[in-house]
Amino acid sequence: MSCTEDKLLNMELAKLECHFTWDMKKEDTNITDHLTRLEQNRDLNLGEEAGIARTHNSLAYVKYLLGSYEEALTNLQKSEELTKDCYGDNCEERLIVTYGNFAWLHFHMEHNTECKSYLDKLKEIQEENPPVSTSVLYPHVVGEKAWALLKFSRKYYGRAIECFRKALELEPEEGEWNAGYAIVLYRTENKCCTSVIQQLRRAIETNPDNDEPKLLLALKLAKFKQFDEAEDLVERALEKSPDSPHVIRYVGKYLREYGQAVDRSIGLLKRALDVTPDSAFIHHQLALCYKKKKEQLRDKFESQRFRDLSISHFEKAVTLGSGFILAMAQLAALYGEDGQIGRADEMFQTALSTGKDKTSIQELYLYFGDFQQYSKCELLAVRYFKDCLKMAPNTKDGKKSAKNLRKIANKRLSKNRHDTRALGILEFIEQVTGGNQSTAEDCEHVLESTCNEK
Repeated sequence: MSCTEDKLLNMELAKLECHFTWDMKKEDTNITDHLTRLEQNRDLNLGEEAGIARTHNSLAYVKYLLGSYEEALTNLQKSEELTKDCYGDNCEERLIVTYGNFAWLHFHMEHNTECKSYLDKLKEIQEENPPVSTSVLYPHVVGEKAWALLKFSRKYYGRAIECFRKALELEPEEGEWNAGYAIVLYRTENKCCTSVIQQLRRAIETNPDNDEPKLLLALKLAKFKQFDEAEDLVERALEKSPDSPHVIRYVGKYLREYGQAVDRSIGLLKRALDVTPDSAFIHHQLALCYKKKKEQLRDKFESQRFRDLSISHFEKAVTLGSGFILAMAQLAALYGEDGQIGRADEMFQTALSTGKDKTSIQELYLYFGDFQQYSKCELLAVRYFKDCLKMAPNTKDGKKSAKNLRKIANKRLSKNRHDTRALGILEFIEQVTGGNQSTAEDCEHVLESTCNEK
């Protein structure tokens, strides 16, 4: 093929709507962890055939990013097969993304005849089933794009929200889009949960067979002490899907945080681990359960035993999920509590170098501050709490850092009401939470100078 023909073909491919044109970059995710999650979803057959077909489409793109073109091709073939089995003669519009991926993959494999064949198929679909207008995409294409963005990277949550909204404008009663929209809102809303709760209810209404929105709603309701409805949702989900690792994971979290039933949570999570022994998330939930058990005990021997169990499952979670920043930070803090200062510092540095998004890094600063308090290093604790607060004062982690800083300042003032370091900390909190960034930075220099004088 000549350079001109190759250029024209590339221009035609660029117009397609598929994973290859949705600007999902390898550097924006931990590709190994993403692959593992997709493979677990596929192997456990989580979801309906349509959802599994989407999983194979995403797997194909990840395999392409990793250079495994033949495996990518196999996943696209499986996606096409599942879509045809699920929708029969009405599957054409639902194959647009798959055929777009086929075209792109064959182009990269230098199979230009096959590439053109899929481009022709896409033209036929559009001619036989034209969209409402040139500015409106097919609902299934927008919805699949939303799901792909949601699962690929936290950085894409904003784009996923936009796509789910567009899909719901086209198909407001579609349960898949309502569920996806509810999930991404749950993960991004930090303040009043009214809009999240409303959308979770909408997701349950339009797709009552999907148990994930029920459990997310239960967790939200529990925060407002609406335990009767929350517990009913948990029991309904567990009764319907007693062996689903995803369901057990959320049930376990609910029981640990709100059900005052840590032992039952541990039992459920162990059962889930029998099904998915390589699930970083299940190991993480177990680690949190054992950590809570440790905190409930006064006996030093038993407390240490549960701390060791917690550390063991945190370590497993970190090993299985190489980009699991939260687990790294929690493990490091537990190392510090256990007196393993060197390992704690090493794990924190690994977490900090791995963290890519603002939310993860802010959370790390909070854990860094906690760790430095365990290490009896107040100056560094203040620095990390301060960094956490500056990043986003109104988030949960920002507010926790402000609270910790106030405790440190008040403790110093209780000994000396003229303590310049304590007064500097309180002034810094006031300036940052007031939103005056330039003044906050000036205050930061004052704080650092007073700290250096001590």
